[in-house]
Amino acid sequence: MSTLHIILGPTAVGKSDYAVAEALRVGSPVVSCDSRQFYREMRIGTARPSDAQLAAVRHYFIADRSVTEPCSAGAFELEALALLEQLFRAHDTVVMAGGSGLYIDALCNGLDDFPEADPTLREELSRRLRDEGVAALRTELRILDPASYAVIDPANGQRIVRALEVTIGTGRKYSDWKTHSQKERPFTIVKTGLSRPRPELYARIDARVDAMLEEGLVEEARSLLPHRDLPALNTVGYKELFGYFDGQYDLAEAVRLIKRNTRHYAKKQMTWWGRDPEINWITL
Repeated sequence: MSTLHIILGPTAVGKSDYAVAEALRVGSPVVSCDSRQFYREMRIGTARPSDAQLAAVRHYFIADRSVTEPCSAGAFELEALALLEQLFRAHDTVVMAGGSGLYIDALCNGLDDFPEADPTLREELSRRLRDEGVAALRTELRILDPASYAVIDPANGQRIVRALEVTIGTGRKYSDWKTHSQKERPFTIVKTGLSRPRPELYARIDARVDAMLEEGLVEEARSLLPHRDLPALNTVGYKELFGYFDGQYDLAEAVRLIKRNTRHYAKKQMTWWGRDPEINWITL
């Protein structure tokens, strides 16, 4: 049976280098599973693979759409499965690399079959999120769907919007749509998790942020200001600079926040994968 070898781990751990080396070893392309590297306009802030890495092996799902064309985890599941069906005709093993836990889970296990979004309702709820704040929408969710209210991160406004959108739009609670049934895949999945000692990882994060700034992250973020309300731009490295552009703090503080929030994101990634016993962890 064909094998999908997934290289995962926290941001800045070294997934791209490891994945390219593994792809060269087995003669495979690299399928990216990073929910922000999809977008052409977000080159620097997403730590896209270098030109040398992209030239070494063929990559998929890198800069293949605009930020105005969002790719949800469910859409990625379908697109990636169709791509893998093609790739497995020529490759016994295909290498995948990424740090987006939800997207990796979607591909490996499948997502529940939620209904399509109602654009008008989503726009209204998103407007309320901006105008009224997340607390108001959480209060409404607590009334309409207490089970979802109890488990959704209170700070995750987009997830709260989605839960309300499904509940209001279908008349059926968001929590009732979640079946948690694992879908069968016609290939074997092997997961390799990369880790580093925390001080080393944090030093790499700080160094990466400094390198991004030297490469032009501030200018890239400024060019994306017209799209700042899109979900893709609710991303560490961009949202902190938007605050700087708004005059909330100076550039030095924005940089401090980017480094801090990237460390927090790395911790969340490790927490997410800590529940998966199928991952074979390697300390670099």
